[in-house]
Amino acid sequence: MVLHVPARSLGLMATVSAAAADLPVRPAEDGMPIAPGHVYLGVPDRHLIVADGRIRLGRGPRENMARPSIDPLFRSAAATYGPRVIGVILSGLLNDGAAGLDAVRRCGGVAIVQDPADAIVDEMPRSALAAVADGLRVPSARIGDLLADLVGEQAGPRPPVPAGIRLEVEIAAGERIDSAVLRRVADPVALSCPHCGGVLSEVRDARPLRFRCQVGHAYTAEAAAKAQEGAVDEAMRVALRIVGERAELVARMAAEARGTGRPAVAEMYAARAAEYRDHAETLRRAVLGAGTARSFDQDRASET
Repeated sequence: MVLHVPARSLGLMATVSAAAADLPVRPAEDGMPIAPGHVYLGVPDRHLIVADGRIRLGRGPRENMARPSIDPLFRSAAATYGPRVIGVILSGLLNDGAAGLDAVRRCGGVAIVQDPADAIVDEMPRSALAAVADGLRVPSARIGDLLADLVGEQAGPRPPVPAGIRLEVEIAAGERIDSAVLRRVADPVALSCPHCGGVLSEVRDARPLRFRCQVGHAYTAEAAAKAQEGAVDEAMRVALRIVGERAELVARMAAEARGTGRPAVAEMYAARAAEYRDHAETLRRAVLGAGTARSFDQDRASET
């Protein structure tokens, strides 16, 4: 199980244990054997990966601004166990897990998505259903019974694992990549990584649309746009400060020119200071408008 948690999050174990009823819940440890009937909880700041009956904790780059991320868990399970995997996406923000659920489907597994109408926050379920059109859309109250039925069925045939899925599992585990390796699965585009500033490449045949940089940071298009919001806001605030300071400096130069008997120079500086103040006011309104729009989006998400 992967939850988006901060690097020093505490208290999750008790919460998950209470929800898991009689199933033992353990924090994941690197190399831990996977036992039937147990719940393994991803730990902060490590990707949870499964391989050959054991848990691996990966220090690979963040995906969709998260580590642990749901996508690496689903990809690793799909690559290792193929049609024996059942992936479940529940309520949440943005669209982490959608690409991993598509990997589960491509490797023959079963994709289950909480009905968005039943979710506290419906972004992740809606994104998952868009990526996996044949996923099972199920109200949360019925997911447990469906899982019990599915585990008693015979798994289907195992298709070959796409090379791109295997490569992305290796990246999540911590394998370093370069541009030549990345070109096997992605094509460079004129976009930069919101985290490190490196060139992004568009992952081929990805659902949803996804990007990776040469360091390995991965984003869906939606997550990249969200990450860029903060950078744009910061850049606008820096520009506002610089233009405001420029207006103040030129205004002081105008005052000095007036005091030293240079009216023409003073008038020129005063006009320039007025222009800078106009620019600063335009930037200020843009910054406030962006903040208001984000607040509206956050309020709307909290009401769903």
